[in-house]
Amino acid sequence: MAPPQIAILGAGIFVKTEYIPRLSEIPDLFVLKAIWSRTEESARGAVDIAKKFFPRVECKWGDAGLNEIIQDASIVAVLVVLAAQFQVDLSLKLLRSGKHVLQEKPAASSINEVKTALSSYNSLSTSLPRQPIWAIAENYRFEPAILEGKKLMPDIGDLVNFQILVEAPMNSSNPYFSSSWRHNFTGGYILDMGVHFVAVLRMLAGCEVTSVSAMTSHVDTTLPPPDSMSSIIQLENGRCGVLVASLPGKTLKIFHRFVGVKGTLQIDVENREGKFGYSVSLFTADGQTKNSYYPFRGVTEELKTFFNVVSLATEKKDLTFRAEPRLSVIEGARDVAVIEAILESGNKQGALVQVNKF
Repeated sequence: MAPPQIAILGAGIFVKTEYIPRLSEIPDLFVLKAIWSRTEESARGAVDIAKKFFPRVECKWGDAGLNEIIQDASIVAVLVVLAAQFQVDLSLKLLRSGKHVLQEKPAASSINEVKTALSSYNSLSTSLPRQPIWAIAENYRFEPAILEGKKLMPDIGDLVNFQILVEAPMNSSNPYFSSSWRHNFTGGYILDMGVHFVAVLRMLAGCEVTSVSAMTSHVDTTLPPPDSMSSIIQLENGRCGVLVASLPGKTLKIFHRFVGVKGTLQIDVENREGKFGYSVSLFTADGQTKNSYYPFRGVTEELKTFFNVVSLATEKKDLTFRAEPRLSVIEGARDVAVIEAILESGNKQGALVQVNKF
C-alpha cells in the first residue's frame, strides 16, 4: 500500500521544532501534502522549514486553505497542532469529512467540552460509511523510558506511595512563554503541562485517580493563574501520593518516584551533552541499583503508531477499527479530568474533589 497522504494544521513552535524534525525521521510512513495556518506568513514559515525534508509540501492558510484540505480526498489523515481552545472544533470538522485525526494534547479545555465532542464523534458512525480515527497525541505514553518504567513496576512490589515533582522555568527565556493562547486558557500552563504527568502516573500505577485535594497559588504575575500547585492524589487501589508543580522556578527538574514494598522506581529528566532524556533507576531491597538512560523519543513513536494505525484501518476497511489504546480520546480525557479536579480543589482551598469518570 502507498503511505497515507497527510496535512498538518498549525505552524507554531511545536510544529517547527518537534513535528517537522520528528517526521523527517520516518518519511517512509506518510506523504506530507500540506501545512496550514490561519495566516499566510505563519504557514510559509513552517513550510520553508519542512521543504528541506519534504520538497513537495504545499502551503495553505485561512478559511480557503482549510476548506481545500477538508475537500481534498487524497488527504486521509491530519495532524492538529493548534491552540487548545480551537483544536476540538477543528478536529470534529475534519472527522466529519471522513479524515483520521491526531490531535495534540490536551484532549480538550474542559471535561464538558470533551463530553460534548465525544457525543458528536460517536454519532459519526451513523452518518459516515465508517467512523474515522480520532487520536490524542500524548507523547509521554510513548517515551521508551516510561515504557521501561512500566515493565519495572512489578519489581518494586505492591505500590506504597508516589511523588511526582515538577520544576519548570516558564519565563521569558522559554520559547513557549510567548504563546498567547496559554495565557488566555483556563488552567494555563498547569493544564497544558499537567496532563503529561498525570499520564505517567496513571500508566505506571496501572489504575485511575479517584479524588484529589490541592492547593494552588499565583506568584509570577507574568504567568496565567495558577502557576504552582501541590496535590494529594488518591488512586482507586487505595494508595496515595503527591503531584507538585512549580512554574516560576529557574531550573528544570522533573522527578517521578514510585515506592513499593520491595523497592523503588525513579525516573528523572536529565540533560546529557546538550540533549534531554530520562534516567531510569530501580532500587531493590537487597541494595542493588539498576540504571538506564533513554533520550526523548515519544513524539516520534506516537507519530509512527498513528500512521501504522491509519494504514491498518485503510487496509482492513473495518467499520469498528479503533486507535491504539494509548492514543485514545478517552485516555486523554481522563488526564484532563484529573487536572480539572486539581484546579477545582485549588479554587476551593484544598477541598476534596472527586475526579470525573469516563
